[in-house]
Parts: sequence; C-alpha cells; structure tokens
Amino acid sequence: MSEVIERPRPSTEGREQVESNALGLVRAWVGHPGSLGALVEGIGGVDQVAVTERADALRTRSIKKHSKVWALELVIRMTDLTTLEGKDTEGKVRALCAKGIRPDPSDPSIPSVAAICVYPAMVPVAREALGRSGIHVASVATGFPSGQTFTDIKLAETEAAVAAGADEVDMVIDRGAFLSGDYATVFDEIMAVKAAAGEAHLKVILETGELETYDNVRRASILAMAAGADFIKTSTGKVSPAATLPVTLVMLEAIREFHRRTGRAVGMKPAGGIRTAKESIGYLVTLYETLGPAWMTPERFRFGASSLLNDCLMQLRKERTGAYQGPDYFSID
Repeated sequence: MSEVIERPRPSTEGREQVESNALGLVRAWVGHPGSLGALVEGIGGVDQVAVTERADALRTRSIKKHSKVWALELVIRMTDLTTLEGKDTEGKVRALCAKGIRPDPSDPSIPSVAAICVYPAMVPVAREALGRSGIHVASVATGFPSGQTFTDIKLAETEAAVAAGADEVDMVIDRGAFLSGDYATVFDEIMAVKAAAGEAHLKVILETGELETYDNVRRASILAMAAGADFIKTSTGKVSPAATLPVTLVMLEAIREFHRRTGRAVGMKPAGGIRTAKESIGYLVTLYETLGPAWMTPERFRFGASSLLNDCLMQLRKERTGAYQGPDYFSID
C-alpha cells in the first residue's frame, strides 16, 4: 500500500484570505457591495426557451472523420473513470485503474484517462495502482451523495481523502440550504472544504437535478465559483436527471461570464447519464462554442462517467478499421 501523503493544513490567516477573495469575487460579479443573499439574488436569470433551443442546435452538429477521431481521443483524456458503489472492492478499483492507464490493451495509441474517481476509503488503493502514470486520483467527499452530515465530518473526510493521496476532491453542496435561501451556509461550507483540501483541486457538485430551475443552477454556479471551486460539476450521478446539455450550457455560460468579470478561469464537469460517444461530442461542441479552445483540455473540462469510455473505444475502432467491434470486445468497468 502506498504511503499516506502528508499535506499541511491551511492556516487561519490563509482561510481569512480565501474568504476575502471569495466575497470580492461575488461583489465583482454583481457590481456592488451588500449581503450575500442580496448578491446572489442579484445574479440575472436564464431564458429557458433560448437555452433549450441553443442546446438542441449544438447537439446536432456533425464533425468530419479526422475531427471525430481527435474528439473521441479528447473525450477519453477528459474522462474521470468512476466507480462509486457500495460493493466496490480493492480488486475492482485496481482493475479500473489498469483500464484508465491503458483503456485498450491492444492499442497503445489510445490515451489514458484524466482521473480515477473513488470513495475516500479506496483512495490509497487507487494511488498505489496508478503509480507514476500521471493519472489523477479523485475522491468524492462531504457526505456524498446527499451531503446531509455535519460540517466537521465533511471537513475531516476531505482532509483524510487528501492525506491518503487524492489530487482532487468532489464535494456536494447543501441543496436544502441553497433552496431555502441560506446562501451563506453553502458559501461558507465550500470555502471551508476548499481550505481543508489544501493543494488538491476542488470540484463542487451542484446536483442540478434537485435545483429545480435554470436560474438556481446559474446562481449556484456563481456562488460555488466565488467560494473557491476549481471546477463546478453537474451531478453525483445518483439523482435523475443528472447531466443534461441545457444545464451544462447554463453552467458554461456562467463560467464564461464569471471569467469575463473576475479574470478567474474555472473548469466544468458534467457527470451522470453521459453514456455514448455521440452525446459526449455534443458536449465538446457546446464547450467550444461557449468557452473556446482554452477550455478544450482536461485541465478545464472533465466527463464523470463509467460506461462512456467503452463506447468511445468502439467508435474509435470503427473510425480506424471501418468495422464495429462487439461490446464484449472491451472490458466491462
């Protein structure tokens, strides 16, 4: 088993600086000082019809063969290969890591995935199995998937996951607090988890299927980014609907506007329900059209998925050989 990685805990002074920076970013967005609730409520709304029509137009874009191969390889490089089941075992996690390193053992030209995402208790296993592959270890935390536990436990779980070797932490927001208008609780908790994560990247899961409206998705996106999120993420994959293209478009547009107003670039991760290569290419088209080439990289965009990888491998084999392989040609995650 790999050694536990000791990371320094942030100082009180560092936490105060995070808080000051976060509040400054919210005020930069809205353009005036005020209470956090007033600031969040001041964020503009979303034209639902326009978002739906735009997403429908983008999902039908076609790309040529050479571009399709490039896109499929990029999707693989952007994938957080994920297993988040109560029946996960060390053997399953090791097998997933092996697949992440070499998705198709018969074709060494296929790139590795971006990260392996597991529960905190499986982080040491993934860390050891990935070795020096360069693939990140991501861990869900903060009482995933509901988030319904004490803040102290959320912080302790985050610190433990990072100490065990997680490079990235995926936290869930308190949707009950958000929908009740208690934005300060959500904001403060994200900042606290960000501080507890230290140098690890923080992905903040909004669980958009429970936020009810596009306006809420937009507000939660801005709140999370201002509080320190390195990525914003649609879903845990445990609630339906999970990722959808319209919701992802709303979040990408929030990232674009946040970057324009504050100068801070934040990543995006749609997760849950993205199972086919065709769907994933629609997300890439939407990403490019909304945020441009600077976001077309695993450092700024990820797919949270398990079955998506196999479909991408099948489509790549089709593009290269002209024939489909059966789904049993590739290992089942």
